[in-house]
Amino acid sequence: MGPVDKMPCAVKICGITSRDDASAAVNLGARALGFVFYRASPRCISAAGAAEIIRSLPPFVTSVGLFVNASGDEVRSVLDQAAPEMLQFHGEESPDFCAQFGIPYIKAARVQAGMDLLQYALRFSTAKALLLDAFVHGAHGGTGVAFDWNLIPRKLPLPIIISGGLHAGNVREAIRALKPWAVDVSSGVEAKPGIKDHARLAAFMHGVRNADI
Repeated sequence: MGPVDKMPCAVKICGITSRDDASAAVNLGARALGFVFYRASPRCISAAGAAEIIRSLPPFVTSVGLFVNASGDEVRSVLDQAAPEMLQFHGEESPDFCAQFGIPYIKAARVQAGMDLLQYALRFSTAKALLLDAFVHGAHGGTGVAFDWNLIPRKLPLPIIISGGLHAGNVREAIRALKPWAVDVSSGVEAKPGIKDHARLAAFMHGVRNADI
């Protein structure tokens, strides 16, 4: 049985900054790797650095470029240099902005009480999925903070990716409760920001495989 067998959902490992961490994530069964192009993040990577890692990836592992309120020129520059296969937007980008680059995108939603996720999903109908993360004032992901999963409507018109505060100890519960298309983790498998702890990474993937939905 290969490492991707028996997965109840796909796994994206975000905040990749080294070939060693990328290789570990892929070998453990990750289906997607996230590269952060947001200068305020401790997990930020240069386009050249990401390009080197992306070139080393095997087939059927999706590279995802993450942006927060970047300009169109900034996104296009990364696409030209690193060629990620998918984009992920974590800021206040409009649907037209996200869709202009001609490749699939994911739109993050920072979930908080009173937010109309159904309306949000309808607004971003061109997205491949919604990534649901915790709302933390002044932060755009990677906080390690979970949110109230009861705020998620049971039926949304887009696939959902669960993020925010996931780790080996709660990922099974998240998958069983929400049955997402994928889960996304960054800080929950780190030794320090931008550097993955391979033991924590393995434990997280074990938790996903044992969700038994």
